[in-house]
Amino acid sequence: MSIRWRLLISHTTMLIVTLALFIISALLIPVAITGDVRSIKDLYTRQYALKPLTKPEENVFLDVKYLAKKQPNQLLNESILKQYDQQLASVSSGLIIRKGEKIVHSSKILNSIKDEKNLPVFEPENIKVRDTISIDHQFYLYVKFDFYFQDQEKGSVIIMREVSPFGELSRSLFPLLFGLLFLTLILVNGLLSYFVSKSIIKPLFSLKNATEQMGEGNLQVKIDYGRQDEIGQLSHALDKMRIKLKESIDLQLQYEESRKELISNISHDLKTPITAIKGYIEGIQDGVADSKGKMEKYLSGIKRKATDMDQLIEDLFLFSKLDLKKLPFAFEDIDLIRFIINFVEEVSFDLEEKEIKLNVENRTKNKVMAIADREQLKRVMTNITENSVKHMKNAVKNICIYISEETDFIEIEIHDTGSGIEPEFLPYIFGRFYRVDTSRNKSTGGSGLGLAIAKQIIREHGGNIWVKSQLGVGTSIFFTLKKSN
Repeated sequence: MSIRWRLLISHTTMLIVTLALFIISALLIPVAITGDVRSIKDLYTRQYALKPLTKPEENVFLDVKYLAKKQPNQLLNESILKQYDQQLASVSSGLIIRKGEKIVHSSKILNSIKDEKNLPVFEPENIKVRDTISIDHQFYLYVKFDFYFQDQEKGSVIIMREVSPFGELSRSLFPLLFGLLFLTLILVNGLLSYFVSKSIIKPLFSLKNATEQMGEGNLQVKIDYGRQDEIGQLSHALDKMRIKLKESIDLQLQYEESRKELISNISHDLKTPITAIKGYIEGIQDGVADSKGKMEKYLSGIKRKATDMDQLIEDLFLFSKLDLKKLPFAFEDIDLIRFIINFVEEVSFDLEEKEIKLNVENRTKNKVMAIADREQLKRVMTNITENSVKHMKNAVKNICIYISEETDFIEIEIHDTGSGIEPEFLPYIFGRFYRVDTSRNKSTGGSGLGLAIAKQIIREHGGNIWVKSQLGVGTSIFFTLKKSN
């Protein structure tokens, strides 16, 4: 069932329930006021005559009217008037007898009426016998009969009941008010259904069109999620999905390009040593290595090229395991200063042969404990150091390791006085299979996996790695490690 039909059914149900409750309320109100269920019948069978009297009022009025015509002086008898007062009290009405310009009798319920000037004027023709009158901001419904006492003095009998002008108006306009209420409910329900349907269906159609375009491959489509309701939340979620899907596809395309580049680069890096090995072997087979010295040189060349191939394969295997999260890490608390000093002592001999000085500067001046995997951290520092060595072209060849301590982590900077990196290459140096030197010269680079491996290892340690470089001055590679508690 569509949302439009669901809304229509729900609002129709709301209308029916509202009308049913209104009718029930209309039936219960008279019962609540009068305490008599028969009042429902009286309410809806009553003739809407002008200001009708209740039955007690009608009976008393007929009696006093008869006395006024036949025995007017009996209207001065307090015992008779008291009986009339009791009958009228049941319907909250009262009786006033006026003789001349004075009130000679007034029911207790009408004691607030003191000034006879507020009463209806004497009218012997008795044309306007029923009406409403306002006395001291109160409204009264009255019926009166004017006559002459036996001494020919003016007399009036008035039966009065306090009424609400709003109630009187409501009773007189009840059919109209009921009709207006019914029409209002229908109008409000219709407008509500229209606007609610529009506010829901229009954005849903937008979402439908957007998802169709996404299904056709257009991930540039913009999904508007400015609304704050559930549809806005759905739109926001779909837009996030679109962005993530686009990023995933872009990453997949990047991986595909990287894979193609990897195949090309690895093919080049494998072909070069294999070609050299074949040349050495052919030289041996052709008898070129006719002396012990030449034979030793050829065999050393074969061994060196085989070692390069083995290192390349090892890097590929390691990177693959890191990328698939299948490389186990043995984290432990290590004395980082002692670890780095040992590393420097281990690699310094090889660097000195290349006239490169390697120094350590501890800026913390304290013992620093870090959480790390010794073997993998050594690989990180080796890869970064080897990368620095390959780009050492200046006369002064120095590598310095700086150790700094922050609140929650330790920062290590490996700075070299190499040739530096051009600014446009900096965002890519940690990328997979990326090399600044596209010639694949083995003396200035390898497979392009060294820094990518370092980045993966540092991330597994929960740290960050980044680079700063100035062309012709040198390069600094920073990485962080967590401090042990």
